[in-house]
Amino acid sequence: MKKFRGLILGIVGCLAFATIGYFWANGLIGSVFSFRSPLRNTPPAPGAPLDTRLSRKVVIVLVDALRYDTSMDDKVMPFLNQLRANGASAKMHSQPPSFSEPGYTTILTGAWPDINDGPAVNLDYADIPTFTQDDIFSAAHRSGLKTAISGYYWFEKLVPQNAVDGSFYTPGEDAAADIDVINAALPMVSDDYQLILIHIDQVDYAGHHLGGPMAPAWNKAATQADQYIHEIVAKLDLKQDTIIVLSDHGQIDRGGHGGPEAINLLEPFVMAGAGVKANVYPDMYQVDVAQTIAVLLGTNLPASSEGMAQTAMLTLSDDQLSKLQAAELSEKRALFQDYVAAIKSQPSRQPRPTVAFSYVAAMNEARADRQTRERPWRVVLALFLVIPPAFFLIVNWKKKFTWLLSGAVIYALVFNFRYAVLDGRTYSLSSVDSETWLISYTAITAVIALAIAWLIVMLRLRAFNAGAHYAARTSLQIVFFTLYLLAIPILISFAINGITVTWTLPEFYSIYVAAQSLLQWVFVPAAGLLLTGVAALVTRLVPRSVRLEEKYRR
Repeated sequence: MKKFRGLILGIVGCLAFATIGYFWANGLIGSVFSFRSPLRNTPPAPGAPLDTRLSRKVVIVLVDALRYDTSMDDKVMPFLNQLRANGASAKMHSQPPSFSEPGYTTILTGAWPDINDGPAVNLDYADIPTFTQDDIFSAAHRSGLKTAISGYYWFEKLVPQNAVDGSFYTPGEDAAADIDVINAALPMVSDDYQLILIHIDQVDYAGHHLGGPMAPAWNKAATQADQYIHEIVAKLDLKQDTIIVLSDHGQIDRGGHGGPEAINLLEPFVMAGAGVKANVYPDMYQVDVAQTIAVLLGTNLPASSEGMAQTAMLTLSDDQLSKLQAAELSEKRALFQDYVAAIKSQPSRQPRPTVAFSYVAAMNEARADRQTRERPWRVVLALFLVIPPAFFLIVNWKKKFTWLLSGAVIYALVFNFRYAVLDGRTYSLSSVDSETWLISYTAITAVIALAIAWLIVMLRLRAFNAGAHYAARTSLQIVFFTLYLLAIPILISFAINGITVTWTLPEFYSIYVAAQSLLQWVFVPAAGLLLTGVAALVTRLVPRSVRLEEKYRR
């Protein structure tokens, strides 16, 4: 029995790692899906209307997934570039996660995804929560303005429908769905609505389903969107009305978004018409949009907004600018107070009491201060979980250490060669087609990579010639070295982000690699146990004389 104790412990260890990987991966991924803002239950109260109205109506055209570089191509989008030349334009920056639902929420509330209480990923229609934080449609409705939306049916769940007077929603995402959206939207533009959102989705659809931004279908979809923008503007009087064209996120070249890649976090912003000073302006942020619309319509500033109105783009009088600055200061001060109370943290430096944006900077400092307090014990624990096991592996298996470690490295190289080189995927949510895809892809790739690494090491160590017990034990050792190597990104993410996502959003590169590694913790032990059995069987095919000779040699 003593002879088999190591094998028994190895099998139990494999089952333990698989169990930990399964529950931790589910908890980690689930915590991202269920993340809610620390302001969820204590949203800041809206302030008074600005009374700075500059436009009769504002029409927002949201071209889903439109990349900045695509928007600048005057052969693909000639009308948008004509509008850009006659209006105000800027590069617009967003923050991860670069999914549509977080992007929509940021645009309409003026708050970044960690506090706007929108979904952190794209949830199914039935699971989408309605805004708990103030938004520009609610602000317009409180000011007695009529509002309308024509677009994808996610907006029906996100935007409080008591703040929407006219609507058309579709579950379709392709070019045919956009025809219905535009047919519903054009009468809204002509009618007596003062705030209208029109959502064009076929560019995003082309990126996901028709080859990505490098395929011809992408530019074709963008050109069709450009023609729709032309039709919308033809219904407006830009001496009295204002149009804003923007996007929620970009897409990586292979198609897909959600991650922190630079191409996903840069969008176009074009504004033309009443109240607008034509020029090319310095870069702005996605959170600035709601504030700017509030100024155009004279509503209150959305109460959770972290952005600043793009006053340089607007024809504000000195009196209007003074009112706006006072309102921004009041709104940012209240937001700061509510936020630091919600996360129970204070910044190391207090904000300058007369500078609105200093309150946003102080919010970021308060967040960083709490993270700084939480991380040291996680770093210590992570180091403890890395260093003693390394010592154990070296001491107990020092004769085979180099090749066992090589096996783990070969596994990692094969896995990532398929993932990053052959399939061209990035280490972020942008490359995830679905939860089912991620699980099946990880399982298949992990099994292939482990089988290759296992075979190389087993042959190099002549493990099949040394008897069933030695071959089975060596197989389990390869598995544990591989699991140890996979533990490193898991523990790095643990040190940075915690066990799961709780009060703030994580660092997205580290948490993605950790989630993928945790899934491998499920499949590597399972495949390893199978290979352990195979190893024992293969030894039976080796002549007994060879096994005895190898055993004597060892």
